[in-house]
Amino acid sequence: MLFSSVEIQETVDMFLRHKLDVRAITMGISLLDCASSSGEKCRERIRSKIMRTGEKLVSVGREIEEEFGIPIINKRIAVTPVALVAGASGEDDLVPWAVMLDEVAKNLEVDFLGGFSALVQKGFTKGDLALINSIPEALKVTDRVCSSVNVGTTKNGINMDAVKLMGQVVCKTAENTADRDGLGCAKLVVFCNAPEDNPFMAGAFHGPGEGEAVLSVGVSGPGVVKAACEDYKGVPLDVLADGIKKTAFKITRMGQLVGTEAAKRLGIPFGILDLSLAPTPSVGDSVARILEEMGLEKAGAPGTTAALALLTDMVKKGGVMASGSVGGLSGAFIPVSEDEGMIDAVRSGSISLEKLEAMTTVCSVGLDMIAIPGDTPAETVSGIMADEFAIGMVNNKTTAVRIIPVPGKKSGDWVEFGGLLGEAPVMSVNPFSCTDFINRGGRIPAPIHSFRN
Repeated sequence: MLFSSVEIQETVDMFLRHKLDVRAITMGISLLDCASSSGEKCRERIRSKIMRTGEKLVSVGREIEEEFGIPIINKRIAVTPVALVAGASGEDDLVPWAVMLDEVAKNLEVDFLGGFSALVQKGFTKGDLALINSIPEALKVTDRVCSSVNVGTTKNGINMDAVKLMGQVVCKTAENTADRDGLGCAKLVVFCNAPEDNPFMAGAFHGPGEGEAVLSVGVSGPGVVKAACEDYKGVPLDVLADGIKKTAFKITRMGQLVGTEAAKRLGIPFGILDLSLAPTPSVGDSVARILEEMGLEKAGAPGTTAALALLTDMVKKGGVMASGSVGGLSGAFIPVSEDEGMIDAVRSGSISLEKLEAMTTVCSVGLDMIAIPGDTPAETVSGIMADEFAIGMVNNKTTAVRIIPVPGKKSGDWVEFGGLLGEAPVMSVNPFSCTDFINRGGRIPAPIHSFRN
């Protein structure tokens, strides 16, 4: 027998009682062969290629859901960073590219389409600047397009001119979507060390080193891991760690099954499996509650960073043990508005912006879905980003910032984004200025340990 009755029942419980799901199947599509000196011709080539390559993605996802009884929450597409393709047209306004991508996403019925992106860790091309300057309007007039900009790497350092510019872009995007509480910023991620094979939005794009098309999977199961922790009450931390690792192994095997089957039916290679504990606003689907189950009175209490480090490492170890294709981010996400336990922790005062920053040193990504006062200066937003990217650069890990200056709201106010984006209190920001530091521009050089050859 391949599986015992106990293992089968255990897996059924994961789905029915503990909210285990495949958070996303994401098809990556290369657009490098779509470049043209004519913007109109380039957009038509892109439209045609995505429609042709992605036409079966949603139907295949639904088939697998029905046949295997495994929930697949989102079907997504990620494309080559648009700045790399649109630059050949010489056009300064790339909003029409975003509008076209949004139309394609709606025609294919995918939930999100990522890749309105630029890679500027060492400098800007004309295409990069055109795309970045188009982001605020592009995210205002589209619904399903997601944008990302990589401004630093461990090898190259941090492009502080880009960090300054992105602070302005975030504030302008919030202003442009003020009627929706700055919601456009929820579709914009700024990175250091962005992975080229990440299936999770809003930061997904199809890296230049990837093939023509690939199918990647993002699996999530905070509720399953919390339930596992409940079975290890009072035991030493190394014993608890082993239990988390075994649970992550089981979750990963399920994701591997879905990914390989979907890729086979779509006739494209299977890329990576990203096992990231990505929470939702639903009760029982929270990373913060896992930390509390590990022995903290409230997420944010002393010991939180240590507990998160253990959790993230065991998730990675269990995943790698289960699959040779683990990639992307893999670990634990700590988005404030998307995690009901994190929302509760912020509301009770146990977590501040500075504590979240400390936690990002050991989690999968960084400062995620954080609402801040709408009158926060752009230079302060850039300073928050710079701190986060320094963590990523020095520690050779991915860090990201998805922050939302909510127009008209101040610290302590409440904001509701709806759906999986959730709701959150507006967090206070250090009032002291970093304007002179940010206005210096230039580049923070790569750390000494980046020189490996």
